[in-house]
Order: sequence, then structure tokens, then C-alpha cells
Amino acid sequence: MHSYYFTLSIKYDFCEQFYQPGVNTVIMTDDNGKRIQLPVLNLRPFVSPTGIKGRFRLVVDNNNKLQSFEKISN
Repeated sequence: MHSYYFTLSIKYDFCEQFYQPGVNTVIMTDDNGKRIQLPVLNLRPFVSPTGIKGRFRLVVDNNNKLQSFEKISN
């Protein structure tokens, strides 16, 4: 298993794109500079009226299948 850590600060206006047809994935850069593609469905639960802000952990298995994506701090 591999863990990737992200600090996200995304304004609500940008988050609106997560709900548009055809927008299925988002590419983020983890703390070590690795680019990770994540299904946008995993970000939607964290959208608030101000957007998305906080520290997150992504865990994938050895085949890069998503195991968990969670907010670990504000």
C-alpha cells in the first residue's frame, strides 16, 4: 500500500466544475511532487460553501487502486 498526502485549498467557484458533465477526474500534486489522478467523486463530499480546504491522505494498493481518501486535518 502507498499513502500520498495533499494540502488542498480550492475556492468554491472552482469546485463547481466537479459537478459538470464530462469532468470525471482531477490531477493533484502530492507533498513530494508526484502527480496523482483521482476520480472527482472522491472530492465532492469535502466541498463546503467556501470550497475545499485541509490536509488529505490518499491510500492506494499495490495496483494503484484507491483504498481510501480522507481528510486528516483542517
